Amino acid sequence: MKHQDIQSVKEIKNNYHPIYNVNLKHKEKLSTLDKAALWITDHVGSMGFFLIIFCWTALWLGWNTLAPTTLRFDPYPAFVLWLFISNMVQIFLMPLIMVGQNLQSKHSELRAEQDFSINKKAESEIEAILKHLENQNDLILQILNRLEAFETKK
Repeated sequence: MKHQDIQSVKEIKNNYHPIYNVNLKHKEKLSTLDKAALWITDHVGSMGFFLIIFCWTALWLGWNTLAPTTLRFDPYPAFVLWLFISNMVQIFLMPLIMVGQNLQSKHSELRAEQDFSINKKAESEIEAILKHLENQNDLILQILNRLEAFETKK
């Protein structure tokens, strides 16, 4: 192996783009609506939100089933208002959740691409280091052979 065949660290750095924080780049590109969709996706997809909806539903149904008849605002068996509200929540939240999931998926793809790029660069750097070590090993063996030849001539 010739010394000219080995890539220098400078050449490796020139072959690859500098490493950057893909998370910051992704956040910078998000519009206000995208940020809102992500916030809703993060919070609606939590146990806290589930517990709030569950408690609200239990309270609503309990009140309209067990409260005095004069105080019920959506009495059994109708629950029309609750059905309307729950359907509106579903109609509005489902597209927002899907938008948020799409944005999260794009972010994951960006991170995966960045990871792949870094891995390629690391592999190239490791390969260059191994080539340098092999070259050094060859040079050391040549030096040892010369020393042994010199010692045997004495």
